[in-house]
Amino acid sequence: MILMGTRVDPTTYLQAVELILDVAMRNESCVVYAANVHMLMESYDSPAFKAVVNSADLVTPDGMPLVWILRLKGQKDQQRVYGPTLMLYVLEAAAREKVPVGFYGGMPEVLQALTARVQVKFPDLKIVYSFSSPFREMSREEDKQVIEDINNSGTRILFVGLGCPKQEKWMAEHRGKINAVMLGVGAAFDFHAGVKPQAPAWMQKAGLEWLHRLATEPRRLWRRYLYHNPRFVFLAILDMAGMLRR
Repeated sequence: MILMGTRVDPTTYLQAVELILDVAMRNESCVVYAANVHMLMESYDSPAFKAVVNSADLVTPDGMPLVWILRLKGQKDQQRVYGPTLMLYVLEAAAREKVPVGFYGGMPEVLQALTARVQVKFPDLKIVYSFSSPFREMSREEDKQVIEDINNSGTRILFVGLGCPKQEKWMAEHRGKINAVMLGVGAAFDFHAGVKPQAPAWMQKAGLEWLHRLATEPRRLWRRYLYHNPRFVFLAILDMAGMLRR
């Protein structure tokens, strides 16, 4: 389904996990994004990024505002398919089916805490790759080495935590090069590593997770929410009314 020109797929946790596991077991390259207001607005502002999002194998409704719009557009039973929660479901399935996983992105200390925690939570999980990418752009030689390392490790599901829109662009660029399902999970690395707190369940359900994140990271996030959120509401109303020019 198209929301403000950007694709968002009506799906469930079960359907998403089944797709990811099926492709992983076939050792194919695949990209899965979790869409929220931020991603939709980045896509609205950039035709090039919109093309990246719309070319994905699966785009889940990560943000509650997107879920509400999908329901208004006829998907009455649509529920949120939240990136951090989807990550846990996929890890559980990967541990059960003995599918090797890897992690790409995040600070070294975050990755260390993340791998330790998920290994305790899922003792049968096979973690074969972990890499904290530099903040600078990598050289062609460095990138080639990363691709070789991931493929040689046997990773079949690669969780990517670079943040939007960087992670989606990175996954799109490596589609067909990395023989794994690449799943963009944003801040999930920080959440599951215990570095940053997640919003309470009631705030998530009410679509107020952005407010919790703003309160915990005001300097980093205030510009994003001040710029994107009001515009999203206005454009979403136009889109629902069929008045938004594509």
